[in-house]
Amino acid sequence: MKQLSLALILMLAVLRVLEAQTAPDAVELTQLLKEFLAGAGRNDVAMHDRFWAEDLIYTGSSGRRRGKPELMKDVRSEQTPKPEEGTTVYTAEEVRIQQYGTTAIVAFRLVATTEKDGKTEVKDFLNTGTFLKRAGEWQATAWQATAVPKEEPKK
Repeated sequence: MKQLSLALILMLAVLRVLEAQTAPDAVELTQLLKEFLAGAGRNDVAMHDRFWAEDLIYTGSSGRRRGKPELMKDVRSEQTPKPEEGTTVYTAEEVRIQQYGTTAIVAFRLVATTEKDGKTEVKDFLNTGTFLKRAGEWQATAWQATAVPKEEPKK
């Protein structure tokens, strides 16, 4: 009975790993997302330019829709964050990737952690990006960001 239970546990673990790796380019897309988020924290213009496709449709969490030219204008106009403004680190959690040939959907929870004046503020967003692989490179062609509302204290 112990061997049967162990075999069942191992089989379930293998199925979970296979399920997580159903997108053939999941590793490449996950790495691109990590590099982009690291660059976003330091306002890396080159990383933004690499990540976003020229025909991008971007809908931000405020509901504002724009293309790559408007987005890049905003990125270029922002200064490198100053120490007194705090530092923000962006990470991706609950990443889910579905790939359909040269098209992929990347959905994840974006966690923005800002350290300022000895205090930590965390904001969560649900992001979904549509990526196309063109000339051997993945780029985001559509993006939707939704702010996750903070839970209100229970009364």
